[in-house]
This record gives sequence, C-alpha cells and structure tokens, in this order.
Amino acid sequence: QVQLMESGGASVQAGGSLRLSCTASGEAGSTRCMGWFRQAPGREREGVARIFTHDGSTYYAMSVKGRFTISQDNAKNTVYLQMSSLKHEDTAMYYCVAVPVGRACVTLNAPDLWDYWGQGTQVTVSS
Repeated sequence: QVQLMESGGASVQAGGSLRLSCTASGEAGSTRCMGWFRQAPGREREGVARIFTHDGSTYYAMSVKGRFTISQDNAKNTVYLQMSSLKHEDTAMYYCVAVPVGRACVTLNAPDLWDYWGQGTQVTVSS
C-alpha cells in the first residue's frame, strides 16, 4: 500500500506563492505517475497537474497553466507543486495522487483512475 504525505498548505494573499510537497512511501520503485487534485467547498474535484517521474513529462490544467509548476525529486520520492500568482479561486484542499509503479499516466479528468490519495493540505488565498 502506498502512502502519500502532503505538506506546505497555508494561508496567503492573492498574488503570493506557495510550494506544496508530496512524499510517497510503501511501494518499491521510484518512477510513477503522480499529480495534484484540488477541491473547493461545494465543487467537484479538479485535476491540477501531473508528472511522470520516469521522464519528467508534465501536464497542467488550463486554469493553472503558466502559474503552477510540478516537479520531482526521485531520490526523495517527492513531487512538488510550486504555485505562483495565486488567486482567490485557487483556494481549496489540495490532494496528492499517484498510480502504481509501472502504470502509465492517467488523465486528470478522471479522479477515479488515480489509485492513491493523500489526506490533503489546505490552501487559502485571500483577496
């Protein structure tokens, strides 16, 4: 069983920056597809970004493209989400997600395809 541990959520003002971290443990192998979803109160889960740690390829939702950057540190089994130019509408619980080692990346449009979820870290952006 894979465990995902997020950190880095905080309250910031609009225009500010935050970096979220997610460390994976519990499964042999370090290359996998990992990503971030978010969910605001009363709204559906939204896929934000994903990365395939084998080659570093990334994909972003249009709502965050150009403002958020997902990156990896394979030696630490950790992925990061650098968030800049934050907006009030970025306020949400952010969840780290992953699929089993050896499986291809899956779409951000289908939350149910991601096998593993972290507990979430809250990001609040005040306008």
